[in-house]
Amino acid sequence: MEILLDCVPCLLEQALKGSRLATNDKKIQEEIIKDAIEILGDYKSYKTSPELARAIHQSIKLKTGLSDPYVQIKEKDLEAAKSVYPMLKDFLERVDNKLYWALKIAATGNNLDAAIYGNVDINECIEKELEKKFAINDFNIFHSKLETANSILIIGDNTGETIFDKVLIENIANINVTYAVRSEPIINDATIKEAVSSELHHVAEVISSGCNAPGLILDECSDEFLKAYRNADIIISKGQGNYEALSEVKNIFFLLKAKCSMIAGRLNVELNDYILKYSGKE
Repeated sequence: MEILLDCVPCLLEQALKGSRLATNDKKIQEEIIKDAIEILGDYKSYKTSPELARAIHQSIKLKTGLSDPYVQIKEKDLEAAKSVYPMLKDFLERVDNKLYWALKIAATGNNLDAAIYGNVDINECIEKELEKKFAINDFNIFHSKLETANSILIIGDNTGETIFDKVLIENIANINVTYAVRSEPIINDATIKEAVSSELHHVAEVISSGCNAPGLILDECSDEFLKAYRNADIIISKGQGNYEALSEVKNIFFLLKAKCSMIAGRLNVELNDYILKYSGKE
């Protein structure tokens, strides 16, 4: 997906929030913002918004010397997500069509996104969001493909979301699931460390994508990931960043919440709608 003009001020705000999260030194914060303005001034040289965001967050790491500025937020989000895991399991016990609602649970986890929302009251958020239905609903296509599938690849997104994805995986029986994460810390996205903390490795094979952007860039992925990608019968792309990077790629199920007006407009849905969209065949 091309970078839209509205992405520029949004990413500048991310830079400001990230700088204040990483350091209290106002001089370093100013240096980060200056770098961000220079990067954003050249935004047309980047192919996608995740590539542009990566450049900004790499500047934050470089200026502060922190390899993982969002580590405390990730730990907080993960603990919060773990606390609602029993609620999610109980919810599934009380509904029909468990697969549909397991997919919806996985999409609801997309609310835990520090780049967009900051602090989230997870209990209030989940209670409010969980029963909303998909505005774009390609569940029937997903269900049909699942009947003959032997393998699924899930491209992960943020850290807290991994617990919600775990619920989904636990409700997909007798199919090999591979779960791909970022190659190194970027914003609050999951890496191998967070996936293991979520115990995802007990229900799926966890691998690094080889990509360190907050959205999967196929040209940068590892051979291990590309093998899993080529061999997967079903590919699920989680979250907005992955959608921005992969929106033109076929044979992918996009599972996300439209958290900005630009993405909502691109998908022809309302802001904050939930999406289960199949991108179609090659």
